[in-house]
Amino acid sequence: SDRLEIVMRYEADRMVNLVLTDEVVLPERDVILEERRSRVDNEPGSQLRETMQAALYLNHPYRLPVIGWEHEIRNLSTETALAFYKRWYAPNNAVLVVAGDVDVDEVRHLAEKYYGKVPAKAVPERLRPAEPPQRAARRVTLESAQVRQPSLSIAYLAPGYNSPGGEHAYALQILNQILGGGATSRLYRSLVVEQGLAASAGSGYSATAFDMSSFDFYTSPRPGVDMDTLEAALRAELALVIRDGVTEAEVALAKRQLQASSVFARDSLGAAPNVFGRALTAGRTVEDVEAWPDRIGTVTVEQVNAATRTVLRDEQSVTGLLLPKPTT
Repeated sequence: SDRLEIVMRYEADRMVNLVLTDEVVLPERDVILEERRSRVDNEPGSQLRETMQAALYLNHPYRLPVIGWEHEIRNLSTETALAFYKRWYAPNNAVLVVAGDVDVDEVRHLAEKYYGKVPAKAVPERLRPAEPPQRAARRVTLESAQVRQPSLSIAYLAPGYNSPGGEHAYALQILNQILGGGATSRLYRSLVVEQGLAASAGSGYSATAFDMSSFDFYTSPRPGVDMDTLEAALRAELALVIRDGVTEAEVALAKRQLQASSVFARDSLGAAPNVFGRALTAGRTVEDVEAWPDRIGTVTVEQVNAATRTVLRDEQSVTGLLLPKPTT
């Protein structure tokens, strides 16, 4: 904490006085290209996820990879970096999160001393593209000689906190815990333990995207199990929860597990600032973060079942298959 003032001074200066030259930017562009080659172009699983993302979002920029397509990265220049910097870097478009052994009044004093001198900018309005109605399920198959373990993924377009349908966000977090939250979840118990078809199975969902999100399922077969059998078993489990819903006991257990996770997160010096920073930059408030355990606690079985039937619809889904390339 005795170095906090130095960091504040450096960051405030960097917000307004950044100097970029070709000697600095172009080698970093090459680093990003190599990052893409190693993490995407050389990873069939990453290639499949990137393609599924492009198929899931018909209109929204979330269909574009964060790192960018290779041909776009190659066209980046010092001028494009500076244009972005001048457009978006301003104190009125930033969130400052400070955690550790600090005094609140001292932090406020330093923020006013250093960031207060940086002039505000007329930041462009962030226009939020919307997704059109989705009418057809999509299917993506990627075969590669690099694949040793096949896998199956199904992604459904789902609301986040801020998007249309956001009232389902807390219920979807409960559903995710019930279906894919570890070794006691429905999918793991059924596909891995009871039926013995899968080596792994689970689900994923995050409500913190600024706009729409996705509800994802994944599984990999055990040796000797064909993908058609595994996919039929996964879809049978999804059909079961759509038809019959979840139980009071499952919802109660999921609530306890999620609320406990929020308590444990406070043990980490890095976790809480990360949660608050992500929330504040994605349209949420400090109050939203603090109220999360209580809001999870008010979710009902009826709300979970309504969210399930709203989101798990074939026409707003993408199925991805990752397969070994057949030898010729």
